[in-house]
Amino acid sequence: MVKPEEICVKIKSSLIQSGIFSQDGDEEGNVWRISPEPFYLSEEDVRFFHQLGPHLLKFYTAINQLYFDSFKGKAPSWIAEYMDLGKPSNLIDYTRMNRFKSQMPGIIRPDVIMTEDGFAVTELDSVPGGFGLTAQLMSAYAKDGRKIVGMEDGGIPRLFYKMLESLANSPGCVCVIVVSDEAGDYFNEMEYLAKLLKNDGFAVYAARPEQIIFREEGLYLKADEKEVQINVVYRFFEMFDLKNIPKSELIMFSNKKGRVKTTPPFKHHLEEKLSFALFHHPSLTAWWKNFMGLETFNMLLHLIPKTWALDNRALPPHAVIPGLLLKGNGVRDWKELIALTQKEREMAIKTSGFSPESWGSRGVTIGHDVSGEEWGRTLEKCLEDFPRNPSILQEFHKGKRIRVSYCEFESRSVIEMDSRVRLTPYYFVINKEPRLGGILATLCPHNKKKIHGMVDAVMVPCAVKEQTKNE
Repeated sequence: MVKPEEICVKIKSSLIQSGIFSQDGDEEGNVWRISPEPFYLSEEDVRFFHQLGPHLLKFYTAINQLYFDSFKGKAPSWIAEYMDLGKPSNLIDYTRMNRFKSQMPGIIRPDVIMTEDGFAVTELDSVPGGFGLTAQLMSAYAKDGRKIVGMEDGGIPRLFYKMLESLANSPGCVCVIVVSDEAGDYFNEMEYLAKLLKNDGFAVYAARPEQIIFREEGLYLKADEKEVQINVVYRFFEMFDLKNIPKSELIMFSNKKGRVKTTPPFKHHLEEKLSFALFHHPSLTAWWKNFMGLETFNMLLHLIPKTWALDNRALPPHAVIPGLLLKGNGVRDWKELIALTQKEREMAIKTSGFSPESWGSRGVTIGHDVSGEEWGRTLEKCLEDFPRNPSILQEFHKGKRIRVSYCEFESRSVIEMDSRVRLTPYYFVINKEPRLGGILATLCPHNKKKIHGMVDAVMVPCAVKEQTKNE
């Protein structure tokens, strides 16, 4: 029988060979703790994740419709005003073009926290990284008959390409994953994914923006000693960074003219954490129910934590911030929250969307994880930054404590630690149907309030736990 530490050595070796995991001693690279086992989910949990994708696509569709209704005067104008805060006017004009109205992200990736009571969806990332890494992990752990979640539907590489073909409405399309300098840490995994697909005969490439060649008839890339015309650009760069990205205007121009398809679409309102605040706004409840249907509304109401936009404007004397209570009383002014005790401030403050602080774990402050002074400074700064750079306040959902093992390579021993887990499923939208390609589990030490990829984290794919006869 193969020892757990030997399994970890083999997994580490395969990860290094793929270029995704850094060599020993490379402190600047991508490193995490390696477990001998995937993260096991019950069959019921796996069914939940398969069902979640269509509900999240309905949410994106609803946010998109609500934004368009708002600026066209069919819904309250303050909705579009919130979503447009801090955005340049040329991007707003581009987003509002009717030709893009129905476009949705090609990949949907929620951040799902496993709690004692079930699950909480704390964020949606429509420009996600990690799916190349997850594809490699799925391959590395798919041994000994394990049922890795997503493999039954083709896995991430094939579903990614099917999503591109669906978007291009063309089998055999040419795709380039364009990775900015800001997102450069993810280039290796995108290059790995592209190589996997290329080895299977699919024309997918990873490139830097400056490598794109613009011509009036479309976009091209020099590959394999020749120029190939691009059908689809997978945009792996954030819109706040557009001014720093070479040829971003040319990519947008070609997209506008229909000479290339781009996903995720250039739609800032689909990348705003403020959307969760709109979902919980009491004056919009009937609209959400009517548009999404009661099943989706009730499911998301249970999953999405209460969220508020940190708007510094004064309320009239008779008004309170809806749903926010302090010692049983309604809150009228955000500054009432500055003096909260550590227990009372079990909340998260997050930069909302159009900022270098809005992705990864940056721009997130967990109230009970910082001192009262730092909490107060953060809250006051966010209020001062409104409306240039809006932030949100969100209820904190504590993760369930989970035991996980990993290999300590120096001693060649397997160690256990208490952890909390974030699950990030990857859904690929193919012909308007979200299909689950895999789930990445990120398990951080239980004393860490922010759960994200780090050196101390265990990162593994999810697998189905086989039920025994007695279960």
